[in-house]
Amino acid sequence: MKLNIISKLHHSTKRDYLSRMNDNKVECMKVARKFGKSFFDGERRFGYGGYKYDGRFKAVAEILAEVYNLDSNSDILDFGCGKGFLMYELNKLLKLKNRCIGVDVSSYAAKHAYKDIGKDIVKRFPSKTFDLIISLGTLHNFTLPSLYNIFGMFDDYSYNQFVTVGSYRNEQELFNLQCWTLTAEQFLRPEEWEFIFSEFGYAGDYEYLFFT
Repeated sequence: MKLNIISKLHHSTKRDYLSRMNDNKVECMKVARKFGKSFFDGERRFGYGGYKYDGRFKAVAEILAEVYNLDSNSDILDFGCGKGFLMYELNKLLKLKNRCIGVDVSSYAAKHAYKDIGKDIVKRFPSKTFDLIISLGTLHNFTLPSLYNIFGMFDDYSYNQFVTVGSYRNEQELFNLQCWTLTAEQFLRPEEWEFIFSEFGYAGDYEYLFFT
């Protein structure tokens, strides 16, 4: 099912698309794709720009808890969790008995995670069943064969899933997406994402992030 949970937060950020495209972007992409210090805590040209967490995921956690009827007994996984901001908010809000687990490729993100979240971040997908798997702004960074395997794991190991992916509806949004993203492998229209969901067996919820 198509939901609207993240878009308000996504559109709250101002982006200078042309400046990023003209800023030696190929070299910036090479740095960003290492998912190290430069990506998470370096200059804006390499990724997140080193912003200090401002509590923006608190509202996201509250919506997710309501939509998916989460409580202290829920088992939750954040796939592509980064430094664990959403994990922190879910733990705090729900007082989870089993702390939210994060999966991320970045050793730097786990080592420099928010507060004490780093101990709950792993590199490999845990072999257990979750009430909810979340993946925000991550899946478009994978190749199609990898996506096939990931969606298979989501289906095998969770009752509910919610993902967000970058997408576009017109030429301007495609241009903006191509200018801004540093790590994406997929540039797809909504109908193309829905084709992939169907072909790869993903029956969970989703939301598109448009760069307007």
